[in-house]
Amino acid sequence: MGFWWFMFFCDLLVPAVMIFGGRMMWKHPPGKINGIIGYRTSRSMKNKETWKFAQEYCGRLWWKIGWLMLAPSAILHIPFYGCPEETIGMVGGFLCIVQCAVLIGSIFPTERALKKNFTDEGKQR
Repeated sequence: MGFWWFMFFCDLLVPAVMIFGGRMMWKHPPGKINGIIGYRTSRSMKNKETWKFAQEYCGRLWWKIGWLMLAPSAILHIPFYGCPEETIGMVGGFLCIVQCAVLIGSIFPTERALKKNFTDEGKQR
């Protein structure tokens, strides 16, 4: 039973980080272009405008996706309450892999939006 609660909270971490981190990137993006914090790709780091756009776009995306993943992540665990630890671990591990894939997958729409709104040199279209 204790392991179920542990996995339950662990599997809510990715959506919670996406909600909190997305809100911070969206409303309070890093002011300076840097290689440590924020949405960092070569296209987003071209200049100040691309940097700001990428932080806000990805932040909004993470915020929305985080909220969309939160309830299903919690609900998925309920039927496995009281199951063997191996089963709970497999379900939790699978859910974590899916959540991380969604998190990494957010790169594609953000890059597409950057490409649509900015030239390869970083000038706004």
